[in-house]
Amino acid sequence: MGRNLQNGERLRPVDLARGHGLSTQAVRNYEEAGILPAADRTPHGYRTYTPLHARALRAFLALVPAHGHRTASAIMRAVNQGAAEEALRLIDESHAQLLDDRVTLQAVESALRDLEPATPREPGSRSGPAAVSGPGGRSPGGMFIGPLAERLGIRPATLRAWESAGLVRPRRDPLTGYRVYDEADVRDARLAHQLRRGGYLLEQIAPLIAQVRAAGGLEPLESALGDWHGRLSARGRAMLTGAAELDAYLREVESRGGHGGRRMKEMTGERRTR
Repeated sequence: MGRNLQNGERLRPVDLARGHGLSTQAVRNYEEAGILPAADRTPHGYRTYTPLHARALRAFLALVPAHGHRTASAIMRAVNQGAAEEALRLIDESHAQLLDDRVTLQAVESALRDLEPATPREPGSRSGPAAVSGPGGRSPGGMFIGPLAERLGIRPATLRAWESAGLVRPRRDPLTGYRVYDEADVRDARLAHQLRRGGYLLEQIAPLIAQVRAAGGLEPLESALGDWHGRLSARGRAMLTGAAELDAYLREVESRGGHGGRRMKEMTGERRTR
């Protein structure tokens, strides 16, 4: 928790660092990156900071969990350079991404509701699509890699990578040697596709699909989806916190006559009246 500072108070890098649980080098790095306004210098060349710098640092640290380090840095640089429109654009993009992630989560849940539980394959059994061979893209008891990739909107190379990671386990056509995906494989590919869109890594998806196969159902995914909901909610709350801290910083900039703060206020006011 930062100290309560008077407007005229001067701070050393170590004061600013300790007030926010950082190293002095981190504070210097943030200044050099444009995340903090440029510091004044003493006659001997030492940096001195003010409550404005402390406010900027609080805003940045609040923006990071909401938007990520890279975007939070870009937002602060834009504000400090007086590029209010660019800062707002970055914030809008981040909110749009959160909405898109929520839509993706809904799509995953919808896909799971539509999927049939996997059933153990008996030796010689042919589960899945009707046996149709030839140019239609199907093999007796399944589907070839090209048509499945087209259905999912991905490249065949992606399906081969998923196979290497254990996400799908196609068999080989005995006549052609081509990969053939039966109904369970198609289900696993759809799950992998949706979870990849949701930000899960291959090594995170593989054990989930393995559990689905072993359990013969989709219940193991429930905890993952609950965690996903929690992460999206946390980001949404962090965006509120980050917005409040950024607004406080902008008010401070505005009170000191900074043109970036005034322009940001004008633009946010215009948006509210549209």
